[in-house]
Amino acid sequence: MAKSKDYQKRFYREWTKDGDLIGQEVIVRETDLFVFAERDIKAIAEKVVKKYRGQIEGYIKKRPEFMESLEPISQDPAARDIIKEMIRTTAFAGVGPMASVAGAIDDFVANELLAYSKQLIIENGGDIFIKSDNIRRVAIYAGDSPLSNKIFMKIKPEDTPLGVCASSGTVGHSLSFGKADACVIIAKSAALADAVATAACNRIREKKDIAPGLEFALSIKGVKGAIAILGKDFGSMGDVELV
Repeated sequence: MAKSKDYQKRFYREWTKDGDLIGQEVIVRETDLFVFAERDIKAIAEKVVKKYRGQIEGYIKKRPEFMESLEPISQDPAARDIIKEMIRTTAFAGVGPMASVAGAIDDFVANELLAYSKQLIIENGGDIFIKSDNIRRVAIYAGDSPLSNKIFMKIKPEDTPLGVCASSGTVGHSLSFGKADACVIIAKSAALADAVATAACNRIREKKDIAPGLEFALSIKGVKGAIAILGKDFGSMGDVELV
């Protein structure tokens, strides 16, 4: 049986091995989450996702630049909290608000779902929120790079909750001005990690850009660690434990 494009896009989900948690897909239009929780919370998660998608869609109708801008926009005191957070975090990174949309949805959905499951992992197109009582390993998928799926990050329970978000100039459909196969950012906020991953990836076009790109990421308050892969070349900085 032929696999759909959506299936191919999310093929990496077959590699997950969190046997102590229940995995459940939560799909609301273009938002496609994979949620690991201590029990089945799919119906609750769908309602929460619809709420935040509605807030974002409604704001875009009122302020189209929120979706279209590739640069930071002015804060709006009257906006919903998820909108304010997207504007705030992307301002730090110097990118447009939608650069943090996946991470922001992870954060805000997780904040509500933690009332139903004290351990929670939410994956949203490679952008991840983690709250765990156990050590987790996160593999880095880097497309055709020979280092793809050969580098793992060790996530300790005491460091969570946190966001682990990736951007790529060679994998996926998201806009990127860089050529890194993977740029991964670890931060306390998934929204911040998402925004900074985009900004750092934009800066990495060849081997000599790896170190400056990682230094830029670590210069932003709230970022704990950064990793970049470009072909056979690799770099990491900050509080990152690799296994």
